[in-house]
Amino acid sequence: MSVVVITGSAGLIGSESAIYFGSLGMQVVGIDNDMRSVFFGTEASTAWNRNRLKDSLGENYRHSDIDIRDGASLDKLFQQYGKEIVLVIHCAAQPSHDWAASEPLTDFTINANGTLNMLEAVKKYCPDAVFIFTSTNKVYGDTPNRLPLVEMPTRWEIEAGHSYDDGIREDMSVDQTLHSLFGVSKLAADLAVQEYGRYFGMRTACFRGGCLTGPAHSGTELHGFLAYLMKATATGKPYKIFGYKGKQVRDNIHCTDLVKAFYEFFKAPRSGEVYNIGGGRHSNCSMLEAIEMCQNIVGAKLDWTYVDENRIGDHIWWISSVARFETHYPQWHLTKDTEAILKDIYQFNSERWATCDSKI
Repeated sequence: MSVVVITGSAGLIGSESAIYFGSLGMQVVGIDNDMRSVFFGTEASTAWNRNRLKDSLGENYRHSDIDIRDGASLDKLFQQYGKEIVLVIHCAAQPSHDWAASEPLTDFTINANGTLNMLEAVKKYCPDAVFIFTSTNKVYGDTPNRLPLVEMPTRWEIEAGHSYDDGIREDMSVDQTLHSLFGVSKLAADLAVQEYGRYFGMRTACFRGGCLTGPAHSGTELHGFLAYLMKATATGKPYKIFGYKGKQVRDNIHCTDLVKAFYEFFKAPRSGEVYNIGGGRHSNCSMLEAIEMCQNIVGAKLDWTYVDENRIGDHIWWISSVARFETHYPQWHLTKDTEAILKDIYQFNSERWATCDSKI
């Protein structure tokens, strides 16, 4: 049986990938030690989602609590399955630039060293496997904030006719910018994934995500924009907007659309590829617009306050151009917009949030 190894398997993208590829009859080997609860507290724990995977996939899912910083343990696992491994989806990460500033060594060793450990294991034991890395738009630092932006009633928007009017392409520079320490660790990993593709001929791709979201996201204040916003609206939790008048814009891609992109790449892999991936012009919103959508879906007002100081390195406006990926894989298209995503998040979680008092 073909094996797919997925790190961060109990997280949002990892779990969606596990269910998708497991449904194709592949043996799923999940690696997840619930570090999300260490980063963000018990409310962000992914334990509930790990249990859901085991129930959903049964024998097709095998779970390992390995820490990706532990190269020796990764070696043992990869040696066990060897060339049966045809696909590796690397989602495990420390995902918050705020948290990274508090523990830079932890952040870097997870994001950069952990990725290097994964690449080495693949190179040694299954060099023909496809390696997909969930990178981030934070590799561009705050360069997007230099774009000519126009203030609108509910959002910032790029100047009409600009080269990036349809979204930011992969040709944006990653140099001479304020990255945040999280951006640095993810960029180091991103470059390593590219280099293993180009130097060693491995079939690798970096998917530089905007806001990756969906129903299984264990959202928290420091990470998980739409999921945490909907959770706060539904449960009455207070919410803070940090800077930019609440008009900062994000594009949002549903996890199912992202995993379908992974599948297209898996079927026809390339080496050392980089793709900006997000909701693009199909699915994007400002903070204020997202709040309005959440309130309409839940039928309740969000208890929010405004903090004038923005987060360091935070983007004012980010919309991804997905044109490069669509050119390489013309069968793939975005299917869900932001409102549909928010409805999915609410319908999937509202009962769990109520019965668990939002603790998990």
